[in-house]
Amino acid sequence: MTPPSVRTRKKPRRRAAWADGHARTIVSPLELKSRWGTRIYWAVLAAVLTVFTLVFVFPLYWMVTGAMKSGEEIAQMPPTLWPENPDFSVFSDAWELFDIGTLLQNTLYYAIGAWLFALAVDVTAAYALSKLRPMFGNAILGAMLATLMIPPIVVMIPAYVTVTDVPIFGWQLLNSPWAIWFPVAANGFNIFLLKRFFDSIPDEILEAAEIDGVPPWRVLVSIILPISRPILGVVSIFTIVMVFKDFLWPLLVLPDSEKMTLSVGLSQTAGAVSQNQIMAGLVIASIPMIIVFFFFQRSIMAGLTAGSLKG
Repeated sequence: MTPPSVRTRKKPRRRAAWADGHARTIVSPLELKSRWGTRIYWAVLAAVLTVFTLVFVFPLYWMVTGAMKSGEEIAQMPPTLWPENPDFSVFSDAWELFDIGTLLQNTLYYAIGAWLFALAVDVTAAYALSKLRPMFGNAILGAMLATLMIPPIVVMIPAYVTVTDVPIFGWQLLNSPWAIWFPVAANGFNIFLLKRFFDSIPDEILEAAEIDGVPPWRVLVSIILPISRPILGVVSIFTIVMVFKDFLWPLLVLPDSEKMTLSVGLSQTAGAVSQNQIMAGLVIASIPMIIVFFFFQRSIMAGLTAGSLKG
């Protein structure tokens, strides 16, 4: 006698989200491709982009229009969105009152020097940690990343004491560009970005260069750096913007009025000028960073998303 057949319980098959393999979303692709779906999609997208644009652009607009208002109109309640009698001469007055030409020249000098030193230190450190792989390299990288968790204000006093009397050498670096360049040169975040990018470069390329007898420094200059242009652009922009926007550290180490940075110089003269002239000075001070962003925004996105090589 044959045993009765055992009915096997079939596991329920997972329903596919879509026959073509797409993941399930709130709005189905069929609804999205319909006439009303397309209209609603573009309407929502336009509304979101408009709101976010206004949120980010309105402070800049308010600063520019506020500079062209009189002092009475700035204090007027409710405020006006556009000045009744725009005064464009306030920008030239602010340029002369704040001596923005000298301040901008000083800041550019500090920014370019910090950029060069940062690239020299951060690139070589990241290359050594990524490709040369020294002993205790991971521990050194971990120590560098640990410094990012320390608030900058905590190390402000030790850094200032170090600048006033550099250990071993006994140098006094106040009112010297080295007081700006040295702290900016070694940056744990920039080293981490560069190392992650260098890790994505295939070792086969470097091994082929070693077989041909190319020394490590030549590999860095002739192979690594040309490949790493996107991430080098990101690190360069971060460094330059850091020097331009920094206020407290230049205020401490550059007390001489002839050597002040742009942000410090504007704050030192702000008490002796009108409010619209202060806004005009801020507008002029923000122009270099706006130009940097518009010219290098593509490099920023390319460097942040770069991480692998094809082919």
